[in-house]
Amino acid sequence: MASALPDMILEAEGSVEIPIEHSEAIPIDSPAKLKGRAKLLRGLQRISSSPSLAQLGRKRASSNPYGGRGTLSCVSLAGSSPRNYGDSYSSQSSGGGYSTAPNSIPNSPFVDTPGFDGSYGRVAIRRVEQGAISPGTSTPTSEVPLLLRPHSRGGISPFPTHSAIPEIMEDYFSLPIAPAKPIRRANFDFWGEMPHEIKLSIFAYLNPKEIVRASIVSKNFYKTCFDGQLWTCFDASEFYKVIPAESLAKIIVSAGPFVKDLNLRGCVQVEHYKRAEVVVKACRNLINATLEGCRNFQRPTLHNLLKSNERLINLNLTGLTAVTNGTCKIIASSCPSLEMFNVSWCTHMDARGVRTVILGCPKLRDLRAGEIRGFNNLELAQDIFETNNLERLVLSGCSDITDQALQTIIAGQDPELDILTDIPQVPTRKLRHLDLSRCTRLTSAGIRTLAHLVPELEGLSLSGCTPLTDSALSDVLATTPRLTHLDLEELAELTNDLLSEHLAKAPCAPLLEHLSISYCENLGDTGMLPVIRACTSLQSVDLDNTKISDLVLVEAASMIRARSSRTTCAKSRPRIGLRMVVFDCQNVTWTGIREVLSRNSEVKKPTGAQIGVTFPTEIIALKCFYGWQGTHDEHLKRVLKGDLPAAGRLERKWAEYMMANEEAGAGGAGLRRRRRRAREAQMMHADEEEGGVGMGGIGRRRRARSNGCQIM
Repeated sequence: MASALPDMILEAEGSVEIPIEHSEAIPIDSPAKLKGRAKLLRGLQRISSSPSLAQLGRKRASSNPYGGRGTLSCVSLAGSSPRNYGDSYSSQSSGGGYSTAPNSIPNSPFVDTPGFDGSYGRVAIRRVEQGAISPGTSTPTSEVPLLLRPHSRGGISPFPTHSAIPEIMEDYFSLPIAPAKPIRRANFDFWGEMPHEIKLSIFAYLNPKEIVRASIVSKNFYKTCFDGQLWTCFDASEFYKVIPAESLAKIIVSAGPFVKDLNLRGCVQVEHYKRAEVVVKACRNLINATLEGCRNFQRPTLHNLLKSNERLINLNLTGLTAVTNGTCKIIASSCPSLEMFNVSWCTHMDARGVRTVILGCPKLRDLRAGEIRGFNNLELAQDIFETNNLERLVLSGCSDITDQALQTIIAGQDPELDILTDIPQVPTRKLRHLDLSRCTRLTSAGIRTLAHLVPELEGLSLSGCTPLTDSALSDVLATTPRLTHLDLEELAELTNDLLSEHLAKAPCAPLLEHLSISYCENLGDTGMLPVIRACTSLQSVDLDNTKISDLVLVEAASMIRARSSRTTCAKSRPRIGLRMVVFDCQNVTWTGIREVLSRNSEVKKPTGAQIGVTFPTEIIALKCFYGWQGTHDEHLKRVLKGDLPAAGRLERKWAEYMMANEEAGAGGAGLRRRRRRAREAQMMHADEEEGGVGMGGIGRRRRARSNGCQIM
């Protein structure tokens, strides 16, 4: 705006007059001076004609900085337009006809100040005589600027009297800005406005059963719950008994190509041809597929599933009657990336189909073919030897396999032998788990071939191979340093020398975790005591139907006590470190069971340098004679809950009862007294069990009373 901003007129009674220093600009002739009322009206007209001060509102100051009866002064704000020095000579000064040149001297009343739009202008203060405006003067409202109009509740009133002129305002830029109030949307749909990705992330925390239940909440929930991205892994093994066939098929169809892991183990609901076809058409990107238990799965449907999923890596077809040698050909041609293949108990195929898969799937590492006929085929055995990719081989129940076939699998046909050791000079096998259980035609000569050729072996199962003797395993145990699982169940020809001289001294002894020698009736304390001392990492031992005695239980309790670090925290909960199966062992008595119970609830008091009471961190769980199993289970429950004092009381009451019962069975003098003591001990033991199990102990107490009557 080329013209200067309008002047602001402020009045303050008793103010000191500000001397005006005139600019050194050349004076020019000006029209006749206006005086009095005419001069004031002209100034007000100039102010009202400027839009710079329009709608400008400031709150009033708390006090008038000018005391007394003041005079009326005028403040002129220059415009923000660039200065034009050529026009300064033609402009009229409000004070005395001098030019308002921009180059003002110091202490000049023309001071550069920023305008409301951020530009700089000039402020000129001039004096107006007090009598210029009389109290009775009336001025039109349109000619009075907004700053000079007094405000009222009803709106803007006309310019009234001398006393209605507003007070001095504070700086405009120091006014606080009121925060904008948030606009609340009516009927806000929180779930509907949420991004779909976040909805899926929320439902991902639910298991499949919970997702299906949540789908009935609303249509939006239904749409989200059946989104295929939530069903990339569909495992129905946990709820296959309760899910209807329609819901099962609907989930798989809605998931469609998103499903990568499909587990239909035990889902007989899909046995209908049409339902199975729907499942097959929907799943075309499977990586892991388990159809175990789907006995009535139709053969064409299975073949279509295999043809449409070329990325299969793990395939479990256990027990399917639809699997044939032709199915194996389709797998060999359609699934080149297959790594795990399970066809155990598929009665409509034989070893020829297995050979087709081995030749067509070079990445196969896990082969499980339990109870498959035809493994005496030497060509198949040679193919397994040449590939040398298998890390797990499960041939349990393959009664056709012979020593020659096993030797071919391990060492090949006609291998070159070392002159000094007679060890085949062939590459070692990559086998880590080998299951030959119930292969009844295998003898010690065939099993001996494993020595020196399976150094990576971790699990070996030979249960049910009844012809095996100590010579079959002595060299194998000495050359398998990573062995952790050993199953020798029902090998009646084994002796204690195998355990004490070979297993206890084998390099795998510190790593052995699982040992099963059940129904090895020749094994007893002589063989097991060295094994318990040497195998400090044992987690489970099956010793049922053997000749072991209480000494093995005591040694096991000492081993667990030595390897576990006791704690001083009374609130800690122990864990089960060793599980032992010792039922039907004639030499195991209640004394050995009591020793285990006592060690499980042992609280050691501080002795010597030991500080504080210590509590066990590992305990032993037993499966023993059924007459003692109830007491053991109750004692174990209390120990796992951390209630060691209650467990100790139960153990002592049970010991008193067992001792009194044995005394009652002895003849001689004092028979009636001993029987009475046995009955009392039995009652106390039953009461202690009742206190630990609640109402369930009432029946136990009644049985104890009846047994006590029988003792008398």
